[in-house]
Amino acid sequence: MKTLSTALLSALLVAAPFAQAQLSINLGAINVNPSNTASHIDQNEALGLVADSDTQLGLTFDYQYSDNLVFELVAATPFSHTVEGAGGLQGAEIAKVKHLPPTLLAQYHFFAADAKFRPFVGAGLNYTVFFDEEATGALRTTLGTDEVKVDLDDSFGIALQVGFNYALNEKWGLHGMLAKIDINTDATVYANGVKTLTSDVELDPVVAMFGVKYKF
Repeated sequence: MKTLSTALLSALLVAAPFAQAQLSINLGAINVNPSNTASHIDQNEALGLVADSDTQLGLTFDYQYSDNLVFELVAATPFSHTVEGAGGLQGAEIAKVKHLPPTLLAQYHFFAADAKFRPFVGAGLNYTVFFDEEATGALRTTLGTDEVKVDLDDSFGIALQVGFNYALNEKWGLHGMLAKIDINTDATVYANGVKTLTSDVELDPVVAMFGVKYKF
């Protein structure tokens, strides 16, 4: 995670000296809403997993490379999700997990640089790190032991984005964006140290943010 974070920040710092505008930040609420398509457990289509949505504090950093090209780094406080069963496991809580999904995007902004309303489209890369995975009591009971470990691999994928900025004055404005992020992870459950369950979890969330923009 440290290596990738360093790479993302380095990319922004490389772009910064060529920027024609100063750094701006966007602060607001950001929601991650995973796909409601169930991921199968051990290739069993009758058993599946889904994750609920979560809203956290979002913070994004923008560097304006030119009048139309902007590089954005999307960050947030850690997201928490409850993983629930689907199909034959409908209604059962399986695990609780947290993740951080830093995303680096290149955006193309439409209209003139001094326009109040500027829509944009963006594309980039996402890296999601999972941590604090915790098996629920229901899963421990089902497996017949308290020695249960849940492990989710980190994910690397593509992100697509649309959004807008609206200038209120020279310094302050409004910021909104909607993104689709490719987040896939291999989930493994161990009972008493033995691999018991596996699942290729496709989260593929829709990410939405609305907040305020400040230009330095």
